[in-house]
Amino acid sequence: MAILIKNEHEIELMREAGRIVALTHQLLEEKIRPGITTAELDQIAETFIRSMDAIPSFKGYSGYPATICASINSEVVHGIPSMNRIIEEGDVVSIDIGAMYKGYHGDAARTHGVGEISEQAKHLISITEESFYEGIKLAKPGNHLHQISEAIQNYVEENGCSVVRDLVGHGIGKDLHEEPQIPNFKPRGRGPKLQEGMVLAIEPMVNAGRYEVRVLDDDWTVVTLDNSLSAHYENTILITEEGCELLTIV
Repeated sequence: MAILIKNEHEIELMREAGRIVALTHQLLEEKIRPGITTAELDQIAETFIRSMDAIPSFKGYSGYPATICASINSEVVHGIPSMNRIIEEGDVVSIDIGAMYKGYHGDAARTHGVGEISEQAKHLISITEESFYEGIKLAKPGNHLHQISEAIQNYVEENGCSVVRDLVGHGIGKDLHEEPQIPNFKPRGRGPKLQEGMVLAIEPMVNAGRYEVRVLDDDWTVVTLDNSLSAHYENTILITEEGCELLTIV
C-alpha cells in the first residue's frame, strides 16, 4: 500500500489534532501522582479531548475500551485503564494518547516517573526519549525510513537497553494506523524514501532488560517477558522540505 502524502489542508487539521494530544499529555502530567487510578486519568483525558471538539482515537478502535493506554512498570503498551490500577510512588507510567480532529488523528506517548524512582528507571526513561530525537535527526526528504529505525536501535543498545521488536510505529492521517510500518530496529532493506508531506508516528518502546514481550490474557496489555521495566516515547511528525516538524509538542 502506498504512503499517503498529506496536503496543506490535511496538515493543518493534523496540527490541531496533535496540539490537542499534546495539551492532554500536559494535563495528565499534572494529575499523575500516588493514589490516583488509571481510570481517573482516562476520564480526565476523555473529558478534555471532547471539550476540544475532538474524539478519542483509541476508544472503540478494534474494540479497545478506553481513551488512553496506561502502562505501568513492566507493561510496555496498551495497558487498559482500571479503577483497580492505583498509581504508586516509584512507578514508571507510560501514557499513550490519540485524538481525532475533523477526521484526522494525532498520536503521542510519554513515560513518567512517579515521585522518587530508581536510577535504572531514570536512565530508561531518558534513553527512550533521547532515542526518538536521535532517530528524527534522519527524518528528512531523500533519506530512507530505516535510517531512523537504525539510529533509534543503535542509541538504545549503546546505552544498555533493548528495543521491542514485536511492535512498531506507523503512518497516520485519516486512519490511526497507515503505511508505512516504522520499526525501532534496523530491518533488512532501506525502507521507503522519505518525502515532504508524509506524516509518521515515531515511537520507541524500550526495555531495561531483554526485548522479548508477551500479551496478557486481556488480549491488549503487552508486558516484558523478563518482567523488566519498559518505557515509551512517541510523537507524530511531519516530513518538511528541510527536515521534520513535531505535531504533538506545544
